[in-house]
Amino acid sequence: MSKMIGDLKSLVNILNDGKEGYLSASEVVNSLELKELFLRMASQRIGYANELKSHIALHGGDSENEGGGILGILHRTWIDVKQAFSSREDEAILEAVETGEKAALEKYDEVLEDEPTHADHLSLLQKQRTGILEALKEVETYHMRLER
Repeated sequence: MSKMIGDLKSLVNILNDGKEGYLSASEVVNSLELKELFLRMASQRIGYANELKSHIALHGGDSENEGGGILGILHRTWIDVKQAFSSREDEAILEAVETGEKAALEKYDEVLEDEPTHADHLSLLQKQRTGILEALKEVETYHMRLER
């Protein structure tokens, strides 16, 4: 039970990191289209985190953790994002966001490997992972258009 709650909390941390990253990115990009995309992604991350917090509470865990996670690779990823923001170049920001989303997908994959622990919310985790993958593809599409 505590492993399950720990895994879900780590995903909430990642989602909070993503939300903060997207909100920060939305403030510095030049493109209105990108600004709207990033705000939509931040909103999606808030929704995902709330879904996971409900599951944590359902299983007797404390889901209050509004800050982002300071998890090795993910923390480094968002430091890279902040450095990209200081350059204020949409292309650099998109690259940093892609890196953050890839790190989130890796964490979801790690949690999803442990099917027995997460059996009662496996479909929720898979749905969220799919949403993050779709977000990554959307960001990559914007990035490819900028490179042309």
